[in-house]
Amino acid sequence: MTDYKRCILLKYGELILKGQNKRYFEERLRSSVRRRLDHVLGEGNYDLYSMQSTVFVTPADQDLVEDALEELKTVFGLAGLCAAWRCEKDMGDIKKVLTEKISPELYAYKSFKCEAKRSDKDFPLTSLEIMLEAGDTLCIATDDAVPVDVREPDVTVVIEIRDTHAYIHFDKLKGAGGMPVGTSGRGLLLLSGGIDSPVAGYMMARRGMEIEALHFESYPYTSERAKEKVLELARLMCRYTDKMRVNIISLTEIQLAIKENCKEEYFTLILRRFMMRLAAKVCRRRSLPAIITGESLGQVASQTIGALCSTDAIAQENHIPVFRPCIGQDKDEIVVTSRKIGTFDTSILPYEDCCTVFTPKHPKTNPDMEKILEEEAKLDIDLLCKNAFESLEYVNIKYYENT
Repeated sequence: MTDYKRCILLKYGELILKGQNKRYFEERLRSSVRRRLDHVLGEGNYDLYSMQSTVFVTPADQDLVEDALEELKTVFGLAGLCAAWRCEKDMGDIKKVLTEKISPELYAYKSFKCEAKRSDKDFPLTSLEIMLEAGDTLCIATDDAVPVDVREPDVTVVIEIRDTHAYIHFDKLKGAGGMPVGTSGRGLLLLSGGIDSPVAGYMMARRGMEIEALHFESYPYTSERAKEKVLELARLMCRYTDKMRVNIISLTEIQLAIKENCKEEYFTLILRRFMMRLAAKVCRRRSLPAIITGESLGQVASQTIGALCSTDAIAQENHIPVFRPCIGQDKDEIVVTSRKIGTFDTSILPYEDCCTVFTPKHPKTNPDMEKILEEEAKLDIDLLCKNAFESLEYVNIKYYENT
């Protein structure tokens, strides 16, 4: 009897569009895949190689195929993935797999169709002939209990004729998409305890960014539980980013100084500008070329065009771009993504973050920059930033240490 093997096929996403630097993107993707497989299967307990815009994985322990498949669903750079049966490129062997392995699973569906992909053009049968023979084989094996429906099937059985083997599987699962983490540089995410910032970090990581985070606390006005909430959000995000360093800076002294010296309606604007100054300092220390925020235009008073321009002015002074991937989304859209990536339930835990401390009753929504500068002139900005930066601590989080 043929020695069938279960394996996993990982299909490239945007990587197929790359040119001369494609090899770099492929290697970053394979590195991400290997980290996940080492965690689930054990280091080296699998065979992995790439060919024709697909990564092929064959676990040594065949019982762990589904576990590995589940783990690989969150790897950025993969458009689709599936568990497949591998056999020789011979219709006799293919029919045995269809009869012995595929047909028993067909009973869970209302209808099916077969699809053939023949990248090896030397194979003696055409794609249509493969489909016809495969369909007949499955109808016989199930005694026609599951009808064929070529237009709207409940499931599709795919037969792929590749260079070295044939692979038989059901419809592929949707992958995480995007680009492999690290292929688009690094960025500093301003991570609050809310819904928006984890979504912003996820969206930029999906575009290939390696994410580092900065969280501002205001102890004793914010609690230790508030900080733990943010660290838990980072842990949840690491399901997609693999790892994350979370920098933590205290804003208490700055907030008290603003409260005591500045007009109340400018409190939030001035505080946000301090956040940008401190974020820029972290970027310089950590060689991070960009800042990421979860701001959405018009969502709150600090996210009007005027308010965003006042904070962007600080970033521009430091020659650092600010990425706002949620800028054009409404709250419902952001919540949908938050639920999808598993951060929503943690984000809504009722622990206040620093942005809710000393919130003005009537914040400025269309600020005058001259007025902002007048209010800031009442403060020793350099000293306050220096003292706040000295409070910096950090926590390194790795996905595999939390699973």
